[in-house]
Amino acid sequence: MTYCVGMVLDRGLVLMSDTRTNSGVDNISVFRKMFSWQVPGERIITIMTAGNLATTQAVVSQLEERAKTPEERSNSLLDAPTMFQVATEVGRLLKDTILASREANGQEGSGQFAASMIVAGQIKGMEPRLFMIYPEGNFIEASYDTPFFQIGETKYGRPILIRGYDRSMSFEDAVKLLMVSFDSTLKANLSVGLPLDLMVIERDQYEPLQQRRINADDPYYQSISASWSDALRSAFNALPDYSFDSK
Repeated sequence: MTYCVGMVLDRGLVLMSDTRTNSGVDNISVFRKMFSWQVPGERIITIMTAGNLATTQAVVSQLEERAKTPEERSNSLLDAPTMFQVATEVGRLLKDTILASREANGQEGSGQFAASMIVAGQIKGMEPRLFMIYPEGNFIEASYDTPFFQIGETKYGRPILIRGYDRSMSFEDAVKLLMVSFDSTLKANLSVGLPLDLMVIERDQYEPLQQRRINADDPYYQSISASWSDALRSAFNALPDYSFDSK
């Protein structure tokens, strides 16, 4: 399983993904799920992936090849005029890859090869944009009503984001909020695991303000995990006591 979050702020975009892939309790691996392409001063595009690993790797590999091969640049993320067209092309590739895998394996109606993606970025002269792409190739865009997207194992970390998110919050607070969301998910589901990949994209900069990997021994992550557990216990103990005699 996977957990990835993309978040839109007034200042830009904040993205985080885990790296665990497992096919059973005895087959656990670390795979990167965050991929980025940049043209300095002109654009930055980042994709996060969830679902069938072969499917997502095939899509990312095709995008990588197009970025490196001049004759394929007409279909490259580096030449698309808008982020909407970037999302359209990624959705088309995802849909075609899933269909090809199903046909090759005789599983036309199976969801075995399904995957989803988050596409984020900014092209010069336009707003930062965030999209969630479904296995069918269609997608939705983040808005003021839906300012963040999750893919993968979403249910454990979502309440944290809903209660804590503020579009005007600082990048630092957004990273802290994501740390709590991921820590809650890691505690509840063993199929999501460290290390975590983080990318912060500031508006109109077209390169990461910060890009790093957060390992299990990261002091800040350890502090957040321990402090959040203590804060939950304190909040619980501060709630009014229930009485069997109350009416």
